[in-house]
Amino acid sequence: MVYTRLIIDGNAVYEIDEECMRQRRKQLEEMERRERTGSDRKEQE
Repeated sequence: MVYTRLIIDGNAVYEIDEECMRQRRKQLEEMERRERTGSDRKEQE
């Protein structure tokens, strides 16, 4: 089942794909986790 959300902003209408947003959020969290891990390793050296 595909979940979408409509956002109305003045004359503009946006359709948000919830599954796509979930996947993107996971990617960003993983990237942030890798950056933190990498910076922690540099500090320990």
